[in-house]
Amino acid sequence: MQLPKAVTIKEVGPRDGLQNEKTLVSVADKVEWINMLSNCGLPYIEVTSFVNPKWIPALADCYEVATSIERKRGVTYAALVPNEKGLEKALEANLDEISVFMSASETHNKKNINKSITETYPILERVVQEALLAKKSVRGYVSTVFGCPYEGNIEIDQVMRVSEKLFEMGISELSLGDTIGVANPKQVQLLLVQFLKRFPTNKLALHFHDTRGLALANIYATLQMGITTFDSSIGGLGGCPYAPGASGNVATDDVNYMLKKMDIETNIDDRKLLDAARFIEARLQKKLMSHSMVVNANQCIDRV
Repeated sequence: MQLPKAVTIKEVGPRDGLQNEKTLVSVADKVEWINMLSNCGLPYIEVTSFVNPKWIPALADCYEVATSIERKRGVTYAALVPNEKGLEKALEANLDEISVFMSASETHNKKNINKSITETYPILERVVQEALLAKKSVRGYVSTVFGCPYEGNIEIDQVMRVSEKLFEMGISELSLGDTIGVANPKQVQLLLVQFLKRFPTNKLALHFHDTRGLALANIYATLQMGITTFDSSIGGLGGCPYAPGASGNVATDDVNYMLKKMDIETNIDDRKLLDAARFIEARLQKKLMSHSMVVNANQCIDRV
C-alpha cells in the first residue's frame, strides 16, 4: 500500500475551534496564541471569520485579530468570508487567502447561511471573483458532505453538484466537511472514488469531526486515496453552531502524532504544538480532550 511521504495540516482552531465557545478569548490572547501556532511549523492557519458578530460573537474581533498577528514567512493566513461586506474587511486586513462556505444540505444551508443553495451561489461567486481580482487565493468549504443533522444522508451527486459549482467560480481548493462526524472509512472512500474521477487529489482536502471517534480512521482511509491535505483544530476544539450534536474537529496534535508514527512528514514541532494547546486550554478554562492532551495530563506522553 502506497502512502504519501508528506501531508499538509491546515490549522482551523482560531476560527472553527473558537466560534462555538461560550468563553470569550481576549484579542491579546488570540494574537499570542496564533503567533505560537505560527511558530509550530504549521503551513496554514485560519485565523478568524468575517461574519456578522451577532451570529458569531466569539469572532466579533476578527479585524483586530487579523491585523495584530505577526505574519511568519511561509505561513498562509486565511479567514472565512460569507459575503462581499465580509470580504471588504478581510481584504483590508490583507489576509493571504479567502475561504467561502456553503452546505450540500438544503436545510443546513438555510440554518447556517439563511439562504437556499441556489440563492447562495451568486453571493459566493461575487466574493470569489472580487477576491481573485485582489490577487488572493480562494478556498471553498462544503459542509454536511457525509450527513446532515436535519436531512440525514446526503447523496454524492448532490455534493458533486455543489462542489463543481464552487470550482467553476474559481476556487483553488475544496475542503469536504464531515460537519457532524458521521462518516466512516468505507463511506469516505466511496465518495472519493467518485470525486477523483472529476478532480485531482491536489485540489481536495478533508475536514473531519470526531463526534464518534472515527476521524483518524477516516484520515487513514483518505490517505489511501492519495489525498494529502487535512483540516484540524488544536486540542480538538470546535463544533458547528448550526449542527446540533457536532463535537470538535479532529485534533491537530492527534493527527500529527499518527502521521509521524507512520513516517509521514508534517514539519510540525510537537513540543511547540503542545505548548500552544496548553495556552488556549488555560484561556478557555476547560480541558481539551484530544488524546494527546489527555495523555499529557496524565504525565505519560509518548515523545514522537
